[in-house]
Amino acid sequence: MTHAADARRHFDSRGYTGPQIHNQNPVHLLEKPIRDRIITSYYWQEQCFAINEATLCDRAAAMSFIGGTYGQQKPSPFLCLTMKLLQLMPERDIVLEYLHQTEFKYLTALAAFYIRLTFDSKDIFQTLEPMLADYRKLRRRARDGGYSLTYMDQFVDDLLTKDRVCATSLWKLPQRTILEDLGHLEARDSPLGRELDEIDDQDDDIMANGESRSPTPDGYENGVHHSESEM
Repeated sequence: MTHAADARRHFDSRGYTGPQIHNQNPVHLLEKPIRDRIITSYYWQEQCFAINEATLCDRAAAMSFIGGTYGQQKPSPFLCLTMKLLQLMPERDIVLEYLHQTEFKYLTALAAFYIRLTFDSKDIFQTLEPMLADYRKLRRRARDGGYSLTYMDQFVDDLLTKDRVCATSLWKLPQRTILEDLGHLEARDSPLGRELDEIDDQDDDIMANGESRSPTPDGYENGVHHSESEM
């Protein structure tokens, strides 16, 4: 229980003088009911005590699902490790290494979630949008305790478009078009958009070369009937 008591003192903003994110104590990016459940959970007390940026990777590598709370409001290891990251506040390069390593997909998902909570809006889009091309499967734990299948790109899309993910209210992210209008971001070059443009270009080339024609019944060509002797 000493670990839980220390955590409560750390989470109390009265007299807090440490580094801030979005003008507040970083752990307050998680709602108080969630924080209270985390620090009294078995996983937090047994698996999150005295870990650092390196040993946190071991915990993340052992994860087998993402999610918020489940069952009787039990916090997932995913949420517990998120709060530990908010305590540790690792250097940006370390967070990006978590994100871009390819061996442990749940560590990647954890880093993406942390980035959505802590980075500024421009960096969130620039850092997470490339992950929309990551189609690795993820297991998500539902509130009733069951599991569902999702994908990394879907999870990242949720982070970019939704206000609540994994039982956590996310700070309001400006729309991408607004950031483009302000000159903070360039228009996104979507891989799917490029594929559609290539298909359109191919169709235009076929039409220009006269290679596209409507199917005709046997014995007809360009609207003219040919007799069997002519054919």
